[in-house]
Formats: sequence, C-alpha cells, structure tokens
Amino acid sequence: MRRSLFITGCLLFALVGRLTAADPAAVKENPAKKPEATPAAKAPAKPATPAPSGPPPTLANVKYGDHERQVVDFYKADSKTPTPVVIYIHGGSWLGGDKGRVSTEPYLREGISVVSINYRYVSQALAAGVKPPVKASLHDAARAVQFVRSKAAEWNIDPTRVGASGGSAGACSSLWLAFHPDMADPKSEDPVARQSSRLLCAAVSGAQTSLDPKQMQEWMPNSSYGGHAFGFDADPANKKSRFQVFLENREQILDWIKEYSPYELVTSDDPPVGLYYGAPPAMGTVTNDPTHSANFGLGLQEKCKAQGVECELFYTGAKDVKHPTVQAFLIDKLKAK
Repeated sequence: MRRSLFITGCLLFALVGRLTAADPAAVKENPAKKPEATPAAKAPAKPATPAPSGPPPTLANVKYGDHERQVVDFYKADSKTPTPVVIYIHGGSWLGGDKGRVSTEPYLREGISVVSINYRYVSQALAAGVKPPVKASLHDAARAVQFVRSKAAEWNIDPTRVGASGGSAGACSSLWLAFHPDMADPKSEDPVARQSSRLLCAAVSGAQTSLDPKQMQEWMPNSSYGGHAFGFDADPANKKSRFQVFLENREQILDWIKEYSPYELVTSDDPPVGLYYGAPPAMGTVTNDPTHSANFGLGLQEKCKAQGVECELFYTGAKDVKHPTVQAFLIDKLKAK
C-alpha cells in the first residue's frame, strides 16, 4: 500500500511540474488566488485557402507609388496586338489581404492580361492621418488604373479596354472605380495623373455596394460593417458597437458617404457591372452574412436600372442570367467588338 501511494504521489508531482514548466506564468501565479475569468475563446480561424494556381507574374511588385503597399503584379497575355486588361483588387475589409491571391488563367487563355494590385490598408491610412481612411485604399486603386494605362505601349495593353474585379472590399473598390467620375488631371506634371481612371466594365463578388449605415441597416437590419472605413471604433464604455457609433455619427459624414459609397455615385454614363453573390436577396430581413448579402446587389441594381446602367445580378437560384460567373461577364465585355 505504501509503495502504491508513493508511486501515485510521484506521478502527481511530475504532472504538476510538467504543467507549470509549460506555462511560465503559472509559476508566478499565487496558488491561493482564484484565477480571473477569461473571455470565451474565439472560434478557430478557417484554414487559409490555397493561392490560385497559375503562371508567375510577368513582372512582380512594380511600384505605382512611394508606399510599400503601392505595388502591382502584371500577368501578360500572349498576343501580337494590344490586349484588354483586368485590374484585380483583393478583399480583406481594406485591413488585410494581398495581390497574390488572384486567378489569372481564365483571362490569359482568352488573351486578356491581368494586373493584381496591393493598396494601403485603412490602418496605415489612419496612422498617416488620411481622412477618411478608406480614401487611401480607393485612391490607390484609381492610381493603379492610371498607372496601368501609362504602361499601355510597354505592356501591350489596350487602354480603352480596362475592367476591374475583386471580392468583398475589393469588390466595393471596383464598383467605386466604375461609378466615380474620371480622376484624370490633364494639366498635371505627373504623366500617370494625366491618365483616365474610368473603366469599361466591372464584375465583382460579395460586394458592399453602399457605405451608408442607415441604408445598410434598412437593407440588412443586422449590419455591422463599414465604420472602420471612416475611422470609427467601438465605444465599450457606453456599450456601443462600432456600427452603432458609425450610425450615430452619420449626419456628420454625409459628404464622405456621398463621395465613397458606390451607390451614391451611379450616373447614366457609367459602364456595365456584374454583381455575384451566394444566397438570394431578402430585403429588410436579418441575413446570415450581412456583409456580403445579395441585398447589396438588389439595392444597387434598382439604382442602376433607374439610371439606365446595365447591371447583372447573380445569386443562387437566379433566373435568366446571361453570365453565370465573374469571369464570363468580364471576358464578354472586354472582348466585345
């Protein structure tokens, strides 16, 4: 019996030693003190999807500005004549993501070149004092389009056939480019700034078509997106979410909303756009994914129809859709004679 108790005690002592060695903080913790409650653990992040396969860039990390994020990758289509080009803008809430996650094969085999861009994150814009911070991400996208046009002869690109694509925040950026008035400055000493920022077409997936918190709440009552784009944060002291703070301050930033929300910019001279989502729209109802809801697409499509702008909306179960994929839409529009 004594031998059994001795062995058990040794095993317990060894186990405690291993646990405290594995956690140095445990050695310093007062054993008599009740440990503080810890927040519920977050669900494990989904494993990153592998980067799309395809050829390496013809030219990588070509600078279009001075910031480290202002770089593009160029994938040149094999053609003796100037090719159309797709500008790909990655997603990530303007907070993360990278230009490397782009699928180029569908375009290259159709004789369409691809340029995938990086841009400044809103966190970097905040640190630099840019107001609103989303201005940096969107103006970088416009600058990248102008830069690509400035390289038209060198890269064998047709500057009249430029389209844009992206997902989520990259989709919002693409639509902003599609609807925004031309940012070319013909009198600029900068040859890039003299180029047009306008597009021939855009096709996007999971786009936020509005950055107006009131409109988003009407379309999706459980909306929670967008406050970070304008520099708002949560207010824990008053138990207010970032979106609540965003909504309460809406009247003070109406000029920003009118300038940076794609919905606000639609006019009759805008190019055709394709909007691609998953679940079908259900306006005014709580949705599983309000940030990428097809309600965004339906709201924008109604605005486009009123302005006479071609807008194709695809979602699961949609009928009479001419282009079932983003790629099909862009290829058709960019290669049309």
